Amino acid sequence: MFSSEAKKSKKHITMETNTQQNIIAHGTKIVGDITSQGPFRIDGTVDGNVKTSGKVVVGKSGYVKGTLQGENADFEGKFSGKLVLSGTLSLKSTAHIEGEVHTSKLAVEPGATFNATCSMKGTVKALTNEPIKQQQTSQRPEKQA
Repeated sequence: MFSSEAKKSKKHITMETNTQQNIIAHGTKIVGDITSQGPFRIDGTVDGNVKTSGKVVVGKSGYVKGTLQGENADFEGKFSGKLVLSGTLSLKSTAHIEGEVHTSKLAVEPGATFNATCSMKGTVKALTNEPIKQQQTSQRPEKQA
């Protein structure tokens, strides 16, 4: 009576909702907190906290005021608040960011406004140029006179 076909359809529906993009259209204002597993495109205004495991894209007319947590984010619009990303923050030339930023990687196009305290944490690569460091330290005493 209960076949595995019903289980398959539930899995299929779950996968569809995870890959669909959430869109907050131009002219829409949301006040409150948003939590999602999928990616976001924001062309309207969000006054609150946004938390997602996906990518967030803020269009030219988009504005987010509050805390934004996610993996990656592309900004063409405005942001004010605390931005916490596990991946890359990309700022286009029209982006305007104010507040506190925690990210692994940062890419900024010329023209973007970035007035924020920024903390970049990620994997730290060890420097393998030990002989160069020794040469630099041996040259310093010559400069002292």
